[in-house]
Amino acid sequence: MTNQNLRSQLRSELYRIIFGTDTPAGQRFDLFLIYAILISVFAFILYTLESLNGRFTGTFIFVEWLFTGIFTLEYILRIYCSPNRKKYLFSFYGIIDLISIIPSYLGLIFAGAQYLLIIRLIRVLRVFRVLKLVRFLSEADVLIRSINQAKRKIFIFFSIVPVSYTH
Repeated sequence: MTNQNLRSQLRSELYRIIFGTDTPAGQRFDLFLIYAILISVFAFILYTLESLNGRFTGTFIFVEWLFTGIFTLEYILRIYCSPNRKKYLFSFYGIIDLISIIPSYLGLIFAGAQYLLIIRLIRVLRVFRVLKLVRFLSEADVLIRSINQAKRKIFIFFSIVPVSYTH
């Protein structure tokens, strides 16, 4: 088997696991992702509590970077195995995946950007997708359409906000 065949087979298998929910491996991946999203949101909520933040700052930083690494790897793998990368990158969930990891990296460059981590809460929409609940929640449909219509404004906002933290 050639390298090209091995890569093609790897991409197909990753696609089946990451984008497919009809296989046991895909279901395990989705469950892992749901737990990771919920734990990362819960950790962020705990981080905002002053009584815990002071005592466990190092732990919260470790947890934040652990989940940032997991979500970054997932994002890269989704791009890698997607048959239409451009379609995924500009899809609603592709954009959600990207903007949920950007704040951590911006925090390395701009002081105060860690407050943008609240954006990670948007990633909870992935739970609805994984559980196939979005079609039953008209409010989520409205939110998805609104965010899609406001993509340009959101991009401009995230382009300007880091600059304002430097002044």
